[in-house]
Amino acid sequence: MFSKIRELLIGKTLKTEELEGEKLNIFWGLPILSSDAVSSVAYAGEEILYVLIGVIGLMAYKYMFYAALCVVLLLVLLVFSYRQTIDSYPCGGGSYIVAKDNLGTIPGLTAGASLTIDYILTVAVSISAGTAAITSAMPSLYQHKVAIALAMLLLITIGNLRGVRESSKLFGVPTYIFILSCVVLIVTGILRHYIFGYSPEALYAIPKATGDITLFLFLRAFASGCTALTGVEAVSNGIPNFKKPSQKNAKAVLALLAFLVFFIFVGLSFLSTIYHAVPVPHMTVIAQISQQVFGKGIMFYVIQVTTAIILVLAANTAYAGLPLLLSLMGQDGYVPRQFSQRGKRLSFSNGIILLAVAAAILIVVFKGDTHSLLPLYAVGVFISFTLSQVGMFLKWKRSRTPGWKHKAFINGLGAIVTFITVILIGITKFFHGAWLVFIIIPLLVYFMMKIKNHYNKVVEQIRLSNDQRPNVGMKTNNEQHVIILLGTLNKSFLKSLNCANSLSKNVVAFHVSTDVETTQKLKRKWKEYDPGIPLIIEHSAYRDVLGPLIDFIESEDRASKHGETVTVVLSQFVITKWWHNILHNQTGYFIKSMLYKNRNVAVLTVPYIIKE
Repeated sequence: MFSKIRELLIGKTLKTEELEGEKLNIFWGLPILSSDAVSSVAYAGEEILYVLIGVIGLMAYKYMFYAALCVVLLLVLLVFSYRQTIDSYPCGGGSYIVAKDNLGTIPGLTAGASLTIDYILTVAVSISAGTAAITSAMPSLYQHKVAIALAMLLLITIGNLRGVRESSKLFGVPTYIFILSCVVLIVTGILRHYIFGYSPEALYAIPKATGDITLFLFLRAFASGCTALTGVEAVSNGIPNFKKPSQKNAKAVLALLAFLVFFIFVGLSFLSTIYHAVPVPHMTVIAQISQQVFGKGIMFYVIQVTTAIILVLAANTAYAGLPLLLSLMGQDGYVPRQFSQRGKRLSFSNGIILLAVAAAILIVVFKGDTHSLLPLYAVGVFISFTLSQVGMFLKWKRSRTPGWKHKAFINGLGAIVTFITVILIGITKFFHGAWLVFIIIPLLVYFMMKIKNHYNKVVEQIRLSNDQRPNVGMKTNNEQHVIILLGTLNKSFLKSLNCANSLSKNVVAFHVSTDVETTQKLKRKWKEYDPGIPLIIEHSAYRDVLGPLIDFIESEDRASKHGETVTVVLSQFVITKWWHNILHNQTGYFIKSMLYKNRNVAVLTVPYIIKE
């Protein structure tokens, strides 16, 4: 029943060989990996006004536009910097890989932790902002905004579990509709005012000035507007998601992203200075501008619907970026290795599920309020920006390849500007909730180091040397068919082999190949070690271990005679600390439970104790 429901929701399992077909071209990659940055403009200008309008009143619109131009200048600098990152690190990973390679493990993990927080907040903020757009058009739904947000979160999670290709087509079209509707809004709004002489009146009263513009106030506004830059790094993180030539396609998407953010952010900010939208809880700034430009006609609702959709779909940037980041960190051993495994639809489904659960918790805790979530938002992403820029600067300085000076200048300038921005955001948003990020990041780094330490201890304890041989004295003349399920060649396998040799002389090792590189390593090590039993390797196109194992047991040419019992030997780590179980794949438990249903199969579990 569960498998049928799963297939209905996320589709049939895809073969590993179909991975290339799941990758994105420029047309579909743009809406998936730029939706966060493009959608941020829907609320970034509003956040600038929140800071200014209560202090300087009507003058806020003038300085809001100046702050928006400063944000755009920073965007241009980041785009040039990340083009260089794409050229240097084609396997993706962005700030995490750059910082780890050039600055060391702790800076790399800090960047990884910062990006993790940013991606989770991207989902929570985007969906909450999308809900705000819906309730702006239909105020009667305001009291149900948390339920609406969770429903949309579930929908987008299911869409991403269906795979990259399907999610791009499902969510890409609404992104293009939003872009088109924003262009229509900006062009119509400017034409109505400057060509047709329309003089709009503000829908809400503009607060009276209570003070003057100061440098600190302007910097606070700039820091708030920097939320428009979240998601810029996603393209460099997600290079493997693109079809070949992946680097060229990624750079094209990055350039298009920069142009769209520039046009829409500057355009909407300029309209705010004309139409004098005022930040209020129940109606967004973009909704006010739409009503003033189009009235409450069909275009007003089109703008609201497309804005709501793009804000929700901005979460796609995180769904494309975080699972890939976690897979790289899982391969390095800093997060549970289950995050490096692809799911039924060739997506990193464990990362997708973790992202959805974490975002749901934030939505419930903060009651779906975008303004409450935003102070936590930009801190993490600008920390990762800074570490990435510093890492790239050191890379050019050390390598001194042709043209390194101008490349180092770009990344060095980027490092200085983003570091200053981190300080600004940290100071201005600290007591509004940003202090939480400065606690969570070190905690995440600490736990990542603990995970890596555990994996290192496990590897050290199970490492098998060539002088550690099977106990041949334990062999019997029994010809019962015994299969040792083999993942990697280590001490736990040696213990299982000794146990199997005591049961029968008819013993084979069986390995299910789900990754070509891992299987090749096993073959080389097997040939070098030579345990003295046959090694059977079966390829699993669907990354399933149980199916090939059952087929092998039931095959007439390889298994024992019909009706005879086959013994399957499974190795199992015995962990001394409960939380360490989370770090290990529990496939063995699932295989045992399924094999128990076969009357002609006996399962023998051989424990191997991991000491701490």
